[in-house]
Amino acid sequence: MCQFCIQHGEGKKWYLLMRNYSDELLRQEFSAGQKEMFDAPTRAEAIVRMFGAVVMPAITGVAKPENENAPARPQLGEAEIVARRQSRDFGQVLPIEDVEQVIDLADSITRMPCACRFETTGKTDQRYCFGFGVDRWGVLGKYPDAASSLETLTKDAAKKIFRAYDDEGLIHSVWTHGTPYVWGLCNCDHDCMAYRGYIERGGPAAFFRAEYICQVNDDVCTGCKNCMSQCQFGAQFYSSALGKVYIDPTRCFGCGVCRAACQHDAITLLARQAHPDAANIWLKRET
Repeated sequence: MCQFCIQHGEGKKWYLLMRNYSDELLRQEFSAGQKEMFDAPTRAEAIVRMFGAVVMPAITGVAKPENENAPARPQLGEAEIVARRQSRDFGQVLPIEDVEQVIDLADSITRMPCACRFETTGKTDQRYCFGFGVDRWGVLGKYPDAASSLETLTKDAAKKIFRAYDDEGLIHSVWTHGTPYVWGLCNCDHDCMAYRGYIERGGPAAFFRAEYICQVNDDVCTGCKNCMSQCQFGAQFYSSALGKVYIDPTRCFGCGVCRAACQHDAITLLARQAHPDAANIWLKRET
């Protein structure tokens, strides 16, 4: 299991623990260290600030101006950056089956403009982010102009959208704000800042790999290569001699979106811990 499962999930999948979505956790007083990190007394207030700084620019189309008087950020090593992210905002890749279990836990689901897509493409109409319990966060009272850009969804409607994103090859991920509080789900690709910084540029980790890896059934695979266009982690390879696709378990993040492109159901999920080569790989390739 990933680090969060041990720390915040009672040895099970942390994102399926109802406590991590609770109003009690949202309103809980931060520790002194957390207050300093977030400059806020509670997760609720921290999320309101995050919403104003990150989501509102994507809604209004007006980037937040740089604060020239802001103190210089300390220079941290990669391990320190990852540890800080894990305390503040961190994610984990999920296959569609686990996404739907998370949706079933949410008390309300709100689709909103994606801050990453606004940052990377300048578009304000890209709604790839789904928040949980937005009405409980307190942002609607402080940002009433945002209401018209927030789309409240039923669970069935949200699942249908995620299935469509799965077909497109978007990577699903669950995110914290003030770990272990779960604020929502995202759908990532090249335009996602977390994906771009971590996967494309090889920077410090921003999310865990999934609790699974994908594997190919050689008896069923026809070698059509359709699945290879879906993989955003460079984990799939083709053997001309065998006419088969191979998935490297040490590179696979377990998102499972490659399955949507396979017309022969040749790709299945395997629990990460069941594969000796992938069992302890959650961030970088090192075990």
